[in-house]
Amino acid sequence: MGYHRAGFEVVGLDIKPQPHYPFEFIQADALTYPLEGFDAYHASPPCQPWGSIRKLTIAQGVAKEYPELIVPIRERLVATGKPYVIENTPGAPLLDAVMLCGSSFGLPIKRHRLFETNFAILRPPCAHYIYTADKPALHRHLQGKSRVVGCYGHGRGAGDSVPLWSAAMGIDWMTRKELSQAVPPAYTEYVGGYLMKAVTSNDKVKR
Repeated sequence: MGYHRAGFEVVGLDIKPQPHYPFEFIQADALTYPLEGFDAYHASPPCQPWGSIRKLTIAQGVAKEYPELIVPIRERLVATGKPYVIENTPGAPLLDAVMLCGSSFGLPIKRHRLFETNFAILRPPCAHYIYTADKPALHRHLQGKSRVVGCYGHGRGAGDSVPLWSAAMGIDWMTRKELSQAVPPAYTEYVGGYLMKAVTSNDKVKR
């Protein structure tokens, strides 16, 4: 949605069905699907191998195996010679990545995400002061302490709800499970502004 707002005609690709995806969708393997005919690319490989919860599940002996796809995805995107973006969680092995935060866009959600690009992009500063204790609680109203919306796990805290998550993320077309894995469109709209300049200019990409 963020790239759509930035002016792109968006086509989604995933190996699994995505019934709520709001644009054209192709169910296929991103490691084998032909990439010709597009002006730019965004990839979000599975983040589970790099997320902070991974260390906890390993310590508890309940960790699942997930494919580490950042390197092969990057190789495919570099080979196109086109502008690209790779998004993932902090801790992921991205190159020269810029971290975006919900606070930078006035969103009541702490969701740091890394964006690797082969074109220049500036990082907006975090603005965590919007979460400080002098602000009214935003959710888990029975406790009255939280100034941010979690949007992770199963949302079992008091006051959690899908409408609350949707409002915090700026997404009104996803289920709770989908929201827990999503990136706010504000992030990709911001990145999309730089991506559009890379697509429409004659400047060469960095790599």
